[in-house]
Amino acid sequence: MIDLKDLRENRALYEAGFKKKQVNIDIDKLLDIDQKYREKLQAVEAMRGEKNEVSKAIPNLANEQKKSKIEEMKKLGEELDKAEDELNTIFVQLRELAVQAPNPPHESVPEGKSDEENVPVRTVGEIPKFDFKPKDHIELGKLLDIIDTETAAKTSGARFYYLKNELVLIEFALINWLLAKYTAKGFTPVTVPMLVKEEMMYATGFFPADRNEIYTVNPTTEENSEGDDLFLVGTSEVPLSGLHMFKAVNAEDLPKRYVGFSSCFRREAGSYGKDTKGILRVHQFDKLEMFSFCHPEKSWEEHELLVSIEEEILTELGLPYQVVNICGGDLGAPAAKKFDCEVWIPTQENYRELTSCSNCTDFQARRGGIRYKDEEGTKLMHTLNGTAMASTRTLIAILENYQQADGSVKIPEVLHPYLPGITVIKPKT
Repeated sequence: MIDLKDLRENRALYEAGFKKKQVNIDIDKLLDIDQKYREKLQAVEAMRGEKNEVSKAIPNLANEQKKSKIEEMKKLGEELDKAEDELNTIFVQLRELAVQAPNPPHESVPEGKSDEENVPVRTVGEIPKFDFKPKDHIELGKLLDIIDTETAAKTSGARFYYLKNELVLIEFALINWLLAKYTAKGFTPVTVPMLVKEEMMYATGFFPADRNEIYTVNPTTEENSEGDDLFLVGTSEVPLSGLHMFKAVNAEDLPKRYVGFSSCFRREAGSYGKDTKGILRVHQFDKLEMFSFCHPEKSWEEHELLVSIEEEILTELGLPYQVVNICGGDLGAPAAKKFDCEVWIPTQENYRELTSCSNCTDFQARRGGIRYKDEEGTKLMHTLNGTAMASTRTLIAILENYQQADGSVKIPEVLHPYLPGITVIKPKT
């Protein structure tokens, strides 16, 4: 949630930020409701104070005075109950509007309406040159018997898949290699709940904007009064953010860095007709995610660090990539700035998103009550997240960039120590 006090004092900055993000927020209405809420809250607190003071004084009064004051308190209590109901109504109205306001983008975020206007920052690695026509990952999956989408479509529907044989071993080799890498860098490894409460989706900024992308599990309805009201996570960012929601962290203990593993679930509601074949855009995949809780003065430095780790991984895997500064219109609600690392996909002759890294500044912290404490008291942290590995897209990149003329696929050397003597995937005879 945005800082409403800051909005009042720096309205022009927020107007420009919302415009850059292509989001229409009725600021006049938001500030009007905020003013009504603050006025009503002041009145309610005054009535509460009066009631408490008189309640303390009543035992020391004469009987006639007691009766009079008790009658006054009864009337004041009724007025207070009514005022508190009005306050709650205004608060609901304020919250419903305020949660729609995104985190304003950093000044270095480029203008743009869609991913077509994202700005490449740097390109790294040499694009492979083949003396044969390269196969896409779907062809390679069938030839090598490592991907089966046809059976998955029968068991689960479109955009599901089975990984098989060597590709399963490669995925777990990636996970083990990266867990070792991140642990050595001081990240705490975590497995997370993959079902979360609705308030966690709001706290991280996925609700209300991306609600249509999230799978709901057994919602409460008129017909089903005992629903679970849980949601399948699209990224472990959501449960990772909860690790420090409930107790302030000492400032000297920051940053707190985690790498979380989970399966991820996404409806891909707005992408029908795009990337529907193969395993590029699917409803379920495994992912490692970085998450950092840090001091506000260090968050931009931390952002650069997380991006550098993503680049280090791609370099060690030997995959050509480019880093892209995401434009305002393609920037999600929580992020103040985001860099994507896009990996080269030979058969598409294009770079495709593999990792993202966002600085959400204090947006999630304000929504989730994520704080640190120092000698001056408690303050909001900054939160950052970044993809450590997205399984299916990483596997596609390896298959297509490392393929050979005979249909075999070499496995990046960095993964060899984590595999049982396998260095190449060969076509099945």
